[in-house]
Amino acid sequence: MQQLEVCELFAGVGGFRLGLEKTGRYNIVWSNQWEPSTKTQHASMVYEARFGAKNHSNANIEDVPTSEIPDHDILVGGFPCQDYSVATTLKNSKGLIGKKGVLWWSIHRILSEKKNKPKYLFLENVDRLLKSPSTQRGRDFAVMLRSLSNLGYAVEWRVINAAEYGMPQRRRRVFFLAYHKSTAIFEALQDSNPSDWVLSDGTIASTFPVEHHKKVFHSLELEEDLASLSEHFNAEKGPSPFLNSGVCVEGRVVTLKTKPVYDGPRAVLGDVLENGSADPSLFIHEESLPKWEYLKGSKKEIRKTKAGFEYKYSEGSMMFPDAINQPSRTIITGEGGKSPSRFKHVVQTSKGPRRLSPVELERLNMFPDNHTFLEGISDTKRAFFMGNALVVGIVEKIGAALFHKIDQVEKQF
Repeated sequence: MQQLEVCELFAGVGGFRLGLEKTGRYNIVWSNQWEPSTKTQHASMVYEARFGAKNHSNANIEDVPTSEIPDHDILVGGFPCQDYSVATTLKNSKGLIGKKGVLWWSIHRILSEKKNKPKYLFLENVDRLLKSPSTQRGRDFAVMLRSLSNLGYAVEWRVINAAEYGMPQRRRRVFFLAYHKSTAIFEALQDSNPSDWVLSDGTIASTFPVEHHKKVFHSLELEEDLASLSEHFNAEKGPSPFLNSGVCVEGRVVTLKTKPVYDGPRAVLGDVLENGSADPSLFIHEESLPKWEYLKGSKKEIRKTKAGFEYKYSEGSMMFPDAINQPSRTIITGEGGKSPSRFKHVVQTSKGPRRLSPVELERLNMFPDNHTFLEGISDTKRAFFMGNALVVGIVEKIGAALFHKIDQVEKQF
């Protein structure tokens, strides 16, 4: 089988592209990156610097006519996740009606309008998606699954923590693959036992093995009308029915609680450090250490809102400095800059405690060194890119598994 042609949406600085191209099995024929909140399109600048401007679009995808997007075999992307992210509270999570959450419908529009629909989809988001929004937990994912079913796609998904499969960062994301009804994999999934597909026979299971956790599973049928589904799904405000693994075929969902199976080598934070070569600006001055220690420490205190309302606030302590013999905590978009922060990484060195460098953050996401280095791009912005990025190693492994599964199943049918 020849290479699969790829359309990459919400490309960021190219994490999906890096992972897929490392397999040698995918050719990106069109890409799009647009950040609506900034005048200067920094991520797109990096993308073009690394991969070239040819067939790359730096325009709001909502305004790009489908006719301008070439036909492709597989559509990929980590669609904007701000409305589902743990960076916001569940109460404030707006889900599909949020400013950026509506970009899901740009994917839906392309799939709807394309005469030659892509055979495969490979998408990524924060795992909060499975239980968004707080008022109807699971509604947003239910609408996505049902909309894909209505468009002729079967879906498998898995929440993957990169560190649980030997990678250097604890970064938990939901990945889902979709197969059009014209493909042999759709038929194979349709004819399979759903639990077997999740646990052993599916594409994701072939490269990220799991076992059933306490035999917990749910099954449900998703209402076909999207408006009605959106209005009524989980209206009783119970927990989300969507567990960390599952499949959806023609609106029928089977979802399982699984746990990873892995006994290979494990990378840790210490493996990515630039020992002895860190920039002096990364080191924490002694006078600011008390502020760092306060923010990282446990707290039980009275705080006051802007309106003058007093409330009790408490939080536990965080390891400070970070342990270098374990995978790192999740990189967040606010990782950069000198100001003390509860969430930024700090490592102890022979020269004193310091923050992580842009290269170290790139390594935690398995990007090439200095991938985001470009004149006019600040270190704070480079850290922001990595807080928004995915772990390239996961994309590479799923991409290779998908190509193998396509080749394997097509020979059988």
